[in-house]
Amino acid sequence: MTSGPRAPRLTSLAPQLLVGDLARAVAYYERLGFAFGAPWDGFYAIGTRDGLELHLKEAPADDDARRRRRAHEHLDAAAGVDGIDAFYAACVANGVVIRKPLAATAWGTADFYVEDPDGNVIAFGGRRATDG
Repeated sequence: MTSGPRAPRLTSLAPQLLVGDLARAVAYYERLGFAFGAPWDGFYAIGTRDGLELHLKEAPADDDARRRRRAHEHLDAAAGVDGIDAFYAACVANGVVIRKPLAATAWGTADFYVEDPDGNVIAFGGRRATDG
């Protein structure tokens, strides 16, 4: 029996966040556990953690758009986390700005939002340790 062509499969997806100060943004995301190499041409950096990437690009801020997004709880990225309680505790201990504290969701997980110095909001969510 001959099998057909293999279906395409995504192997990674990396958000690109626009930041006003690349060095400041790198320092912030290092507190979330990302490791960065040297920036490209002083305006672009890629952070890695657990096999995932986060791209940061220094670009002019659009403060009006950021305010509208924040007012309506629009996210810039969302990430799943195994060990959400421990990750939340580490973020708090590392001084990460928590926009929305860890809380249970209607769909059976728990999540929290962080906000970087440029107003980018990322949701982290996962099953609680007691959920099995």
